[in-house]
Amino acid sequence: MNEFMMFSLVPLTIAIIISMTCALLGNFLVLRRQSLIGDAISHVALPGIVVSFLITGTLASLAMMLGAGVAALVTVALIELIRRLGRVEGTAAMGVVFTSLFAVGVLLLEWHGAAGVHLDVEHALYGNLESLIWFEGVGLGALFDPVALADLPPQLGRAAWVGLVVVIFVVIMRRPLVLASFDPDFAASMRTRPALVDLMLVTLVAVAAIAAFEAVGSIIVIAMFICPAAAARLMTNRLGIQIVWSQVFALLAAVGGYLLAGEAPRWLGFDTSLSAAGMIASLAGLILLAACLFGPCRARTGAAHQD
Repeated sequence: MNEFMMFSLVPLTIAIIISMTCALLGNFLVLRRQSLIGDAISHVALPGIVVSFLITGTLASLAMMLGAGVAALVTVALIELIRRLGRVEGTAAMGVVFTSLFAVGVLLLEWHGAAGVHLDVEHALYGNLESLIWFEGVGLGALFDPVALADLPPQLGRAAWVGLVVVIFVVIMRRPLVLASFDPDFAASMRTRPALVDLMLVTLVAVAAIAAFEAVGSIIVIAMFICPAAAARLMTNRLGIQIVWSQVFALLAAVGGYLLAGEAPRWLGFDTSLSAAGMIASLAGLILLAACLFGPCRARTGAAHQD
């Protein structure tokens, strides 16, 4: 128990919170056919982080999140601008924007001699779940010890706050979100301001992706925005039930992926472990594959129904 509390409780909890948060927002992205927005935001975080480093001279979490957040919002604006002015498909606009901005980030690193900054594949893609150790987490009593709780990794607090904000947003804005997702024209006629709702949704997607970036990397973020919601969409045509399914799938992927990353190699006779983030994303993909093959709505067409 002590070993689990110290080494696994925090990373597992963070993986669960981030997975379920991204899956909750992913339901509305899937309905709007905007699932790749999360992918784009995860990729264009680099130029934002580099610019924030060049301005502040530090890679502190707040500066990094602000820089990546600004880059994410600029990305969304550029995608919409190119899509409307160039009259191209949204996916094509996404490809142009996030590859261009990623290239700008690399050029800035080289141009200003900041290539030695610790922005490597390990942290950008895989995150650092395994390193989130709670040194004071000795026994169940630590959960009620203010001194021990103060030593919790800060990534847990950030993930929890973002998750809470997302839940509050979905609960309060449920009706405008549903209307804007199914019929933007009707939503505009009802004066629910679908453009503002879209901006708020994309902003929260950016905040969730950036908050998760340091702890779990972009692999989980991209997978969880798409896989649980897409799999849930194949299980039902009811939005409320779809959201429940997506949360169940996200929870299964987070818990199962984290456990398999440590135990699966041992079952095969290897004295090693796998990346928790990679295994969680892989399990989410397998859940989506199973839903594609066996989901009751896999052969149906048409939009989901409101509850």
